[in-house]
Amino acid sequence: MKSCVFLAALLLTVWTAVQAETVTHVTRQLTACQNNGTLPEDDYELDDDELFHIDFDKKEAVPRIPDFAKYWSISEGAVARAETDRQTCIHNVAGYAKCHEYPPEEQDPPRVTLFHENDLELGKPNTLICFIDGFHPAAIKVTWTKNTLPVTEGVSLTQYYSNKDFTLNMFSYLSFTPELGDVYSCQVQHSALSERLTTFWEPDVQTDSDVGETVFCAVGLTLGLLGVAVGTFFLIKGNKCN
Repeated sequence: MKSCVFLAALLLTVWTAVQAETVTHVTRQLTACQNNGTLPEDDYELDDDELFHIDFDKKEAVPRIPDFAKYWSISEGAVARAETDRQTCIHNVAGYAKCHEYPPEEQDPPRVTLFHENDLELGKPNTLICFIDGFHPAAIKVTWTKNTLPVTEGVSLTQYYSNKDFTLNMFSYLSFTPELGDVYSCQVQHSALSERLTTFWEPDVQTDSDVGETVFCAVGLTLGLLGVAVGTFFLIKGNKCN
C-alpha cells in the first residue's frame, strides 16, 4: 500500500468514433499529496499523457505542451477546485495514516534511461533526457555530471507524473553541445536505493578518421579475399595440369 500518501484519481471513459471503429480514450484527474514534504500535485491527463497541471504557488493552470493547448480549454474554476482537492487530500492523509498506525511507506526503486533528443552531431547543441520511472515515494534527487564534474547550468526537472500502478516518473533535461571524449552522467538518489544510481552517456558518432579507417579496412579485406580467390583458382588449375 502506498501508505502515508493519498492519491485521488477520477477516471472518465470517453467514446469516440474514428473511421467507423470505436476507440476508447481515458481522461484522468489526479490529486496527490504527501506528508514527507514533497509538493502536492493536481494534474489532468488524457491517455496517460498530461494535458495540464496546477501550479499552486502561482495559482494557475500550466499546459504540459503549450502548442497543443489550443485544441482544448481549461475549465473555469479549475484552480479553485484543485485547492479544495489539495486541502481534502492533506486532511485524508493525516486520517488514513493514523488509522493504519503510521505504516512504513512502500519503497519502489527508480529505473533510469538516458538518451539524446535530436540526431547527434558533434559541435551542434542538443538535449540529454534522463527518464526516471517506477519510483515511490516521490522524494527524489537528480543531478548531472560532465567528465565527473557537477553540472547545474542548462538543467531542468519536470514535476513527477503518475503511472497506472501509482508509482511515479519524471524527466530531467540537460542542454549541452556534444564533443568527442566527453562523458555525461545522470545520478539519482532515492530512499529505495542502497546507493546512488548513476547512468553514463557519451557521444557515439563516427568521425572522418573513423570513416577513413573503416574504408581502409573494407578495401584491405576485399583485396585479401580477392587474393585468396585468385590463389585458390591457380592452385586448382595447377592440380588439374598435374
